[in-house]
Amino acid sequence: MKILVLNGSPKGDASDTMHITRSFLQGMADAAPQEVQILHIIDQHIEYCTGCFACMRNGGTCRHHDDMKGILETILDSDLLILSFPLYCYGMPAPLKALMDRTLPLSSMAMTRVNGRYQHVGQADFSRLRYLMICGCGFPDSQENFGPAIAQFQRMFPHDRTVLTVPESPMFNAPEAASVTVPRLALVREAGRLYARTAAIPPELLTQITSPMIPEETYAQIVNTTA
Repeated sequence: MKILVLNGSPKGDASDTMHITRSFLQGMADAAPQEVQILHIIDQHIEYCTGCFACMRNGGTCRHHDDMKGILETILDSDLLILSFPLYCYGMPAPLKALMDRTLPLSSMAMTRVNGRYQHVGQADFSRLRYLMICGCGFPDSQENFGPAIAQFQRMFPHDRTVLTVPESPMFNAPEAASVTVPRLALVREAGRLYARTAAIPPELLTQITSPMIPEETYAQIVNTTA
């Protein structure tokens, strides 16, 4: 399977969330050999979309001459697209949002109603793609903070999508927290193994992964005493 990871963290490979993503990829590799490419978006030259819509009218050619043309080609050549990012202001960081805005060349101006809402008609074939969102968060609770990012992901990718979120993710970069982070990453690795085999993660395993690693109050106290 060709896997493209879009790492949206401005910290690049040092991202807390990349600990989660790497464990997931290790699990997928446990199940079968995978062809993985990790793209650190912060290192790419990506101009902001200006909303001119030229690309949607001319067959997909953008007015900007940067790295996006090659990135779009790589996306279309992939089987699985993983969006790996930390939660910023209840959504994706600016580098990843800029990239998502620049996927307009994959759509035309024409609209059609799908499942009760209108969306643009594609002008590229990405029917084989599956989508996975892996997101870490610096807050201790998983129920209230990820909602807006999940909603946006589900709107962007209405089919063949999976969401994996982990609260308290800064602990993955804290060696002293290994007693709780290592077991959690083992669960993530198992999720990757099962996903590679079945294209799904069992709900009970997702519940374990998305729960706080330490009590919410304890985590908040640690953050507050080191702030």
